[in-house]
Amino acid sequence: MKQMNVFERYLSLWVALCMIAGVVLGRLLPDGVRAMQQMEFGTGSQINVPIAILIWLMIYPMMLKIDFGSIVRAGQRPKGLVITIIVNWLVKPFSMALFGWLFFQQLFLPLIGRELASQYTAGVIILAAAPCTAMVFVWSYLSDGDPAYTLVQVSVNDLIMLVAFAPIVTFLVAGAAGLAVPFRVLLYSVLIFVVIPLALGAISRAVLIRTRGHEWFGRFTARFAPVTIAALLATLLLIFAFQAENITTRWFHVVLIAIPILIQVYFNSSLTYGLMKLFRVEYEVAAPGALIGASNFFELAVATAIALYGPGSGAALATVVGVLVEVPVMLSVCSMCLATKHWFPSEGAAARAH
Repeated sequence: MKQMNVFERYLSLWVALCMIAGVVLGRLLPDGVRAMQQMEFGTGSQINVPIAILIWLMIYPMMLKIDFGSIVRAGQRPKGLVITIIVNWLVKPFSMALFGWLFFQQLFLPLIGRELASQYTAGVIILAAAPCTAMVFVWSYLSDGDPAYTLVQVSVNDLIMLVAFAPIVTFLVAGAAGLAVPFRVLLYSVLIFVVIPLALGAISRAVLIRTRGHEWFGRFTARFAPVTIAALLATLLLIFAFQAENITTRWFHVVLIAIPILIQVYFNSSLTYGLMKLFRVEYEVAAPGALIGASNFFELAVATAIALYGPGSGAALATVVGVLVEVPVMLSVCSMCLATKHWFPSEGAAARAH
Protein backbone atom coordinates (compact mmCIF):
# COMPACT_ATOMS: atom_id res chain seq x y z
CA MET A 1 0.00 0.00 0.00
CA LYS A 2 1.31 3.46 -0.89
CA GLN A 3 2.48 5.62 1.98
CA MET A 4 0.77 8.88 1.09
CA ASN A 5 1.70 12.22 2.54
CA VAL A 6 -0.90 14.46 4.15
CA PHE A 7 -1.72 16.24 0.90
CA GLU A 8 -2.26 13.01 -1.05
CA ARG A 9 -4.26 11.36 1.74
CA TYR A 10 -6.68 14.27 2.08
CA LEU A 11 -6.50 15.56 -1.50
CA SER A 12 -10.27 15.78 -1.94
CA LEU A 13 -10.61 17.68 1.35
CA TRP A 14 -7.98 20.34 0.49
CA VAL A 15 -9.44 20.83 -2.98
CA ALA A 16 -13.00 21.08 -1.60
CA LEU A 17 -11.91 23.62 1.04
CA CYS A 18 -10.22 25.80 -1.60
CA MET A 19 -13.30 25.65 -3.81
CA ILE A 20 -15.56 26.66 -0.93
CA ALA A 21 -13.15 29.39 0.18
CA GLY A 22 -13.02 30.72 -3.38
CA VAL A 23 -16.80 30.95 -3.65
CA VAL A 24 -17.04 32.64 -0.22
CA LEU A 25 -14.28 35.09 -1.19
CA GLY A 26 -16.00 35.91 -4.47
CA ARG A 27 -19.31 36.62 -2.72
CA LEU A 28 -17.87 38.58 0.22
CA LEU A 29 -15.30 40.65 -1.70
CA PRO A 30 -16.71 41.02 -5.22
CA ASP A 31 -14.88 44.29 -5.97
CA GLY A 32 -11.47 42.88 -5.02
CA VAL A 33 -12.08 39.71 -7.03
CA ARG A 34 -13.27 41.77 -10.01
CA ALA A 35 -10.06 43.81 -9.83
CA MET A 36 -8.00 40.63 -9.99
CA GLN A 37 -10.10 39.39 -12.91
CA GLN A 38 -9.25 42.53 -14.87
CA MET A 39 -5.48 42.08 -14.49
CA GLU A 40 -4.56 40.96 -18.02
CA PHE A 41 -1.47 40.55 -20.18
CA GLY A 42 -2.29 43.37 -22.58
CA THR A 43 -5.63 45.01 -23.22
CA GLY A 44 -8.27 42.55 -24.38
CA SER A 45 -6.04 39.48 -24.17
CA GLN A 46 -8.22 38.00 -21.36
CA ILE A 47 -5.14 36.08 -20.15
CA ASN A 48 -5.37 36.68 -16.42
CA VAL A 49 -2.05 37.61 -14.76
CA PRO A 50 -2.55 35.96 -11.31
CA ILE A 51 -3.84 32.70 -12.81
CA ALA A 52 -1.10 32.68 -15.44
CA ILE A 53 1.61 33.03 -12.77
CA LEU A 54 0.07 30.26 -10.64
CA ILE A 55 -0.30 27.96 -13.65
CA TRP A 56 3.37 28.52 -14.50
CA LEU A 57 4.30 27.56 -10.93
CA MET A 58 2.42 24.29 -11.49
CA ILE A 59 3.50 23.54 -15.04
CA TYR A 60 7.19 24.46 -15.02
CA PRO A 61 8.21 21.92 -12.30
CA MET A 62 6.30 19.23 -14.17
CA MET A 63 8.03 20.17 -17.45
CA LEU A 64 11.39 19.91 -15.66
CA LYS A 65 10.69 16.24 -15.00
CA ILE A 66 9.98 15.36 -18.63
CA ASP A 67 12.81 13.47 -20.27
CA PHE A 68 12.09 13.60 -23.98
CA GLY A 69 14.94 11.17 -24.54
CA SER A 70 12.78 8.53 -22.87
CA ILE A 71 10.34 8.71 -25.77
CA VAL A 72 12.87 6.80 -27.87
CA ARG A 73 12.78 3.94 -25.36
CA ALA A 74 8.97 3.79 -25.58
CA GLY A 75 9.36 1.73 -28.75
CA GLN A 76 10.22 -1.23 -26.55
CA ARG A 77 6.60 -1.31 -25.26
CA PRO A 78 4.55 0.54 -27.88
CA LYS A 79 1.06 -0.94 -27.35
CA GLY A 80 0.11 1.08 -24.27
CA LEU A 81 1.39 4.31 -25.78
CA VAL A 82 -0.48 3.79 -29.07
CA ILE A 83 -3.75 3.05 -27.23
CA THR A 84 -3.37 6.16 -25.08
CA ILE A 85 -2.69 8.38 -28.11
CA ILE A 86 -5.66 7.00 -30.05
CA VAL A 87 -8.11 7.51 -27.17
CA ASN A 88 -6.73 10.93 -26.18
CA TRP A 89 -6.67 12.47 -29.62
CA LEU A 90 -8.97 10.48 -31.92
CA VAL A 91 -11.76 9.59 -29.46
CA LYS A 92 -11.86 11.88 -26.42
CA PRO A 93 -12.36 15.38 -27.95
CA PHE A 94 -14.87 14.08 -30.51
CA SER A 95 -16.88 12.02 -28.01
CA MET A 96 -17.02 15.05 -25.69
CA ALA A 97 -18.26 17.20 -28.56
CA LEU A 98 -20.98 14.61 -29.16
CA PHE A 99 -21.95 14.45 -25.47
CA GLY A 100 -21.92 18.26 -25.23
CA TRP A 101 -24.13 18.64 -28.29
CA LEU A 102 -26.51 15.90 -27.11
CA PHE A 103 -26.94 17.11 -23.54
CA PHE A 104 -26.65 20.90 -23.81
CA GLN A 105 -28.14 21.56 -27.24
CA GLN A 106 -30.80 18.86 -27.20
CA LEU A 107 -31.77 17.41 -23.80
CA PHE A 108 -31.00 20.40 -21.55
CA LEU A 109 -31.76 23.17 -24.08
CA PRO A 110 -35.16 24.15 -22.59
CA LEU A 111 -33.52 24.53 -19.17
CA ILE A 112 -30.46 26.61 -20.13
CA GLY A 113 -31.23 28.45 -23.38
CA ARG A 114 -29.41 28.54 -26.72
CA GLU A 115 -26.58 30.95 -25.79
CA LEU A 116 -25.47 29.10 -22.65
CA ALA A 117 -25.90 25.76 -24.42
CA SER A 118 -23.31 26.84 -26.99
CA GLN A 119 -20.93 28.16 -24.34
CA TYR A 120 -21.19 25.06 -22.17
CA THR A 121 -20.53 22.89 -25.22
CA ALA A 122 -17.46 24.96 -26.06
CA GLY A 123 -16.20 24.69 -22.48
CA VAL A 124 -16.40 20.90 -22.27
CA ILE A 125 -14.73 20.55 -25.68
CA ILE A 126 -11.82 22.74 -24.52
CA LEU A 127 -11.61 20.62 -21.38
CA ALA A 128 -11.53 17.31 -23.28
CA ALA A 129 -9.00 18.50 -25.86
CA ALA A 130 -6.34 19.01 -23.17
CA PRO A 131 -5.13 15.63 -21.78
CA CYS A 132 -3.88 15.61 -18.19
CA THR A 133 -0.25 16.38 -17.44
CA ALA A 134 0.76 17.43 -13.91
CA MET A 135 -1.92 15.68 -11.84
CA VAL A 136 -1.59 12.38 -13.71
CA PHE A 137 1.68 11.75 -11.86
CA VAL A 138 -0.31 11.75 -8.62
CA TRP A 139 -2.99 9.45 -10.09
CA SER A 140 -0.32 7.10 -11.47
CA TYR A 141 1.42 6.95 -8.09
CA LEU A 142 -1.82 6.20 -6.25
CA SER A 143 -2.71 3.40 -8.69
CA ASP A 144 0.73 1.70 -8.64
CA GLY A 145 1.50 2.77 -12.20
CA ASP A 146 4.96 2.70 -13.76
CA PRO A 147 6.34 6.24 -13.17
CA ALA A 148 8.84 6.03 -16.04
CA TYR A 149 6.19 4.99 -18.53
CA THR A 150 3.77 7.61 -17.19
CA LEU A 151 6.47 10.17 -17.93
CA VAL A 152 6.73 8.89 -21.50
CA GLN A 153 2.96 9.06 -21.99
CA VAL A 154 2.81 12.61 -20.65
CA SER A 155 5.81 13.68 -22.75
CA VAL A 156 4.23 12.38 -25.95
CA ASN A 157 0.91 14.02 -25.09
CA ASP A 158 2.62 17.36 -24.54
CA LEU A 159 4.35 17.16 -27.91
CA ILE A 160 1.08 16.30 -29.67
CA MET A 161 -0.70 19.08 -27.77
CA LEU A 162 1.67 21.64 -29.27
CA VAL A 163 0.27 21.03 -32.75
CA ALA A 164 -3.15 19.43 -32.20
CA PHE A 165 -4.85 21.37 -29.38
CA ALA A 166 -5.59 24.61 -31.23
CA PRO A 167 -6.87 23.05 -34.51
CA ILE A 168 -9.05 20.49 -32.68
CA VAL A 169 -10.62 23.14 -30.42
CA THR A 170 -11.24 25.46 -33.37
CA PHE A 171 -12.83 22.72 -35.49
CA LEU A 172 -15.03 21.16 -32.80
CA VAL A 173 -16.17 24.37 -31.11
CA ALA A 174 -17.19 25.83 -34.47
CA GLY A 175 -18.96 22.61 -35.46
CA ALA A 176 -20.63 21.45 -32.25
CA ALA A 177 -21.09 24.77 -30.42
CA GLY A 178 -21.48 27.09 -33.38
CA LEU A 179 -19.13 29.64 -31.77
CA ALA A 180 -16.28 31.48 -33.43
CA VAL A 181 -12.87 30.77 -31.94
CA PRO A 182 -10.32 33.63 -32.09
CA PHE A 183 -7.50 31.43 -33.34
CA ARG A 184 -4.85 34.03 -32.49
CA VAL A 185 -5.98 34.09 -28.83
CA LEU A 186 -6.02 30.29 -28.76
CA LEU A 187 -2.46 30.17 -30.09
CA TYR A 188 -1.39 32.69 -27.44
CA SER A 189 -2.81 30.38 -24.75
CA VAL A 190 -0.90 27.39 -26.11
CA LEU A 191 2.26 29.49 -26.44
CA ILE A 192 2.06 30.92 -22.90
CA PHE A 193 0.87 27.82 -21.03
CA VAL A 194 2.50 24.98 -23.00
CA VAL A 195 5.24 26.01 -25.42
CA ILE A 196 7.21 28.46 -23.23
CA PRO A 197 7.19 26.40 -19.99
CA LEU A 198 7.91 23.23 -22.01
CA ALA A 199 10.91 24.86 -23.70
CA LEU A 200 12.20 26.38 -20.47
CA GLY A 201 11.77 23.07 -18.66
CA ALA A 202 13.68 21.15 -21.34
CA ILE A 203 16.51 23.73 -21.44
CA SER A 204 16.73 23.95 -17.63
CA ARG A 205 16.79 20.16 -17.33
CA ALA A 206 19.57 19.75 -19.87
CA VAL A 207 21.73 22.55 -18.39
CA LEU A 208 21.25 21.53 -14.74
CA ILE A 209 21.89 17.83 -15.32
CA ARG A 210 24.99 18.60 -17.37
CA THR A 211 26.40 21.03 -14.80
CA ARG A 212 25.20 19.55 -11.48
CA GLY A 213 24.41 15.88 -12.17
CA HIS A 214 21.30 13.68 -11.93
CA GLU A 215 21.40 13.27 -8.15
CA TRP A 216 21.44 17.02 -7.48
CA PHE A 217 18.74 17.54 -10.12
CA GLY A 218 16.48 15.01 -8.36
CA ARG A 219 16.83 16.91 -5.08
CA PHE A 220 16.23 20.21 -6.91
CA THR A 221 12.96 19.09 -8.50
CA ALA A 222 11.77 17.61 -5.18
CA ARG A 223 11.96 21.09 -3.63
CA PHE A 224 9.24 22.27 -6.02
CA ALA A 225 6.64 19.87 -4.58
CA PRO A 226 5.24 22.25 -1.91
CA VAL A 227 5.34 25.15 -4.40
CA THR A 228 3.36 23.14 -6.94
CA ILE A 229 0.79 22.08 -4.34
CA ALA A 230 0.37 25.63 -3.03
CA ALA A 231 0.00 26.94 -6.60
CA LEU A 232 -2.63 24.28 -7.37
CA LEU A 233 -4.70 25.18 -4.31
CA ALA A 234 -4.33 28.92 -4.92
CA THR A 235 -5.37 28.46 -8.56
CA LEU A 236 -8.51 26.59 -7.51
CA LEU A 237 -9.30 29.31 -4.96
CA LEU A 238 -9.01 32.06 -7.59
CA ILE A 239 -10.91 30.13 -10.26
CA PHE A 240 -13.83 29.55 -7.92
CA ALA A 241 -13.69 33.15 -6.67
CA PHE A 242 -13.97 34.36 -10.28
CA GLN A 243 -16.91 32.01 -10.86
CA ALA A 244 -18.60 32.55 -7.46
CA GLU A 245 -21.65 34.32 -8.87
CA ASN A 246 -22.13 31.75 -11.64
CA ILE A 247 -21.77 28.84 -9.22
CA THR A 248 -24.16 30.24 -6.59
CA THR A 249 -26.79 31.63 -8.95
CA ARG A 250 -26.59 28.79 -11.49
CA TRP A 251 -26.04 25.86 -9.15
CA PHE A 252 -28.54 23.79 -11.13
CA HIS A 253 -26.50 24.47 -14.28
CA VAL A 254 -23.40 23.20 -12.45
CA VAL A 255 -25.23 19.89 -11.86
CA LEU A 256 -26.27 19.72 -15.53
CA ILE A 257 -22.73 20.46 -16.78
CA ALA A 258 -21.31 17.74 -14.52
CA ILE A 259 -23.46 15.02 -16.14
CA PRO A 260 -21.77 14.80 -19.59
CA ILE A 261 -18.34 15.38 -18.01
CA LEU A 262 -18.86 12.41 -15.66
CA ILE A 263 -20.08 10.21 -18.51
CA GLN A 264 -17.07 11.27 -20.57
CA VAL A 265 -14.56 10.47 -17.80
CA TYR A 266 -15.90 6.98 -17.15
CA PHE A 267 -16.37 6.28 -20.87
CA ASN A 268 -12.78 7.17 -21.76
CA SER A 269 -11.17 5.48 -18.76
CA SER A 270 -13.18 2.29 -19.38
CA LEU A 271 -12.41 2.34 -23.10
CA THR A 272 -8.67 2.79 -22.54
CA TYR A 273 -8.54 0.23 -19.74
CA GLY A 274 -10.55 -2.27 -21.80
CA LEU A 275 -8.28 -1.85 -24.83
CA MET A 276 -5.24 -2.30 -22.60
CA LYS A 277 -6.67 -5.59 -21.32
CA LEU A 278 -7.67 -6.71 -24.82
CA PHE A 279 -4.11 -6.20 -26.08
CA ARG A 280 -2.57 -7.70 -22.91
CA VAL A 281 -0.73 -4.57 -21.80
CA GLU A 282 0.78 -4.92 -18.32
CA TYR A 283 -1.09 -3.28 -15.45
CA GLU A 284 1.69 -0.78 -14.63
CA VAL A 285 1.11 0.79 -18.07
CA ALA A 286 -2.64 0.14 -18.34
CA ALA A 287 -3.55 2.00 -15.13
CA PRO A 288 -1.85 5.34 -15.89
CA GLY A 289 -3.03 5.00 -19.50
CA ALA A 290 -6.64 4.81 -18.33
CA LEU A 291 -6.09 7.74 -15.98
CA ILE A 292 -4.48 9.93 -18.66
CA GLY A 293 -7.34 9.07 -21.01
CA ALA A 294 -9.91 10.18 -18.45
CA SER A 295 -8.43 13.26 -16.75
CA ASN A 296 -7.77 16.70 -18.17
CA PHE A 297 -5.12 19.43 -18.20
CA PHE A 298 -7.64 21.66 -16.45
CA GLU A 299 -5.12 24.47 -15.89
CA LEU A 300 -4.78 24.93 -19.66
CA ALA A 301 -8.50 24.38 -20.26
CA VAL A 302 -9.59 27.02 -17.73
CA ALA A 303 -6.99 29.51 -18.95
CA THR A 304 -8.00 28.94 -22.59
CA ALA A 305 -11.74 29.29 -21.88
CA ILE A 306 -11.10 32.52 -19.97
CA ALA A 307 -8.85 33.85 -22.74
CA LEU A 308 -11.40 33.03 -25.45
CA TYR A 309 -14.69 33.97 -23.81
CA GLY A 310 -13.95 35.78 -20.53
CA PRO A 311 -13.79 34.75 -16.85
CA GLY A 312 -17.55 35.05 -16.33
CA SER A 313 -18.53 33.08 -19.44
CA GLY A 314 -20.44 29.83 -19.63
CA ALA A 315 -17.41 28.23 -21.30
CA ALA A 316 -15.22 29.14 -18.33
CA LEU A 317 -17.86 27.81 -15.93
CA ALA A 318 -17.95 24.49 -17.79
CA THR A 319 -14.17 24.05 -17.45
CA VAL A 320 -14.43 24.98 -13.75
CA VAL A 321 -17.07 22.26 -13.25
CA GLY A 322 -14.52 19.91 -14.80
CA VAL A 323 -12.15 20.88 -11.98
CA LEU A 324 -14.96 20.38 -9.46
CA VAL A 325 -15.60 16.76 -10.45
CA GLU A 326 -12.04 15.79 -11.44
CA VAL A 327 -10.49 14.91 -8.08
CA PRO A 328 -13.21 12.69 -6.57
CA VAL A 329 -13.89 11.03 -9.93
CA MET A 330 -10.21 10.33 -10.64
CA LEU A 331 -9.77 8.90 -7.15
CA SER A 332 -12.66 6.53 -7.94
CA VAL A 333 -10.92 5.50 -11.20
CA CYS A 334 -7.72 4.85 -9.21
CA SER A 335 -9.72 2.60 -6.87
CA MET A 336 -11.26 0.78 -9.83
CA CYS A 337 -7.81 0.14 -11.30
CA LEU A 338 -6.38 -1.17 -8.03
CA ALA A 339 -9.41 -3.45 -7.52
CA THR A 340 -8.93 -5.01 -10.98
CA LYS A 341 -5.13 -5.18 -10.95
CA HIS A 342 -5.29 -8.99 -11.08
CA TRP A 343 -6.91 -8.80 -14.54
CA PHE A 344 -3.57 -7.79 -16.07
CA PRO A 345 -0.13 -9.34 -16.34
CA SER A 346 2.55 -7.68 -14.18
CA GLU A 347 5.62 -6.08 -15.76
CA GLY A 348 7.69 -9.15 -14.94
CA ALA A 349 5.17 -11.57 -16.48
CA ALA A 350 4.80 -9.40 -19.55
CA ALA A 351 8.57 -9.23 -19.99
CA ARG A 352 8.83 -13.04 -19.77
CA ALA A 353 6.03 -13.39 -22.33
CA HIS A 354 8.00 -11.25 -24.75
